[in-house]
Amino acid sequence: MAKILLIEDEASIRRVLNKILTEESKNYEVTDAEDGLQGMELVKNEDFDLILCDIKMPKMDGVEVLEAVKKIKPEIPVVMISGHGDLDTAVNTMKIGAFDYISKPPDLNRLLNTVRNALDRKELVVENTRLKKKVSKNYQMIGESQEIHTIKDMIEKVAHTDARVLITGPNGTGKELVAHWLHQKSDRSKGPMVEVNCAAIPSELIESELFGHVKGAFTSANKDRAGKFEAANKGTIFLDEIGDMSLSAQAKVFKSTTRE
Repeated sequence: MAKILLIEDEASIRRVLNKILTEESKNYEVTDAEDGLQGMELVKNEDFDLILCDIKMPKMDGVEVLEAVKKIKPEIPVVMISGHGDLDTAVNTMKIGAFDYISKPPDLNRLLNTVRNALDRKELVVENTRLKKKVSKNYQMIGESQEIHTIKDMIEKVAHTDARVLITGPNGTGKELVAHWLHQKSDRSKGPMVEVNCAAIPSELIESELFGHVKGAFTSANKDRAGKFEAANKGTIFLDEIGDMSLSAQAKVFKSTTRE
């Protein structure tokens, strides 16, 4: 059963939209809210699969509702509805994160197609999140010793910063595991986790691998290529066995990651 929240200050329009949706599918459960404040209270206390929201409303308008929803429950698709065919407003709501924008009176087919597409997207987002959590279980830290707790506490402290982290230890002690935990606990966890085995890349190619190159930079450079640092943008890059990198390459890495 898909739960839909309809936020609309005009009672007649609420009745019409509610009837359209419930008659379209027995799998739609529609909850009404007569203004933005009431709608946000429902969003905070209940789980919805889709929000249909008017823009021009008293107390709290639709744009404010959209901004608030994207902060607390960004996975919920929000479809904006307005009786004012304002292109600038439509573009603005889409930039904020609205799934779509529909003008009043809504075209029946367009409304129903948009609702179906939005619900399909919600399912994909939920499934993607579930799969990511499933994959992340491969990097669980198991153990209750004081040393494990010390490492976990250190990860919690440093993960939410932008500091460079040097992970040391003999082979097999879990340096890669720590790197993945740092990424998963960080504010960059939704971004990519890029791993580079520095020991496996020839010294003459390591700089190109990390920083990329333009076409013609060297003999076999037949096209532009982005480096690993660019691929890790807004995420985390893990330089495994960085000590095996040449000193000149290490210096360039240090310089590229140092803020003025």
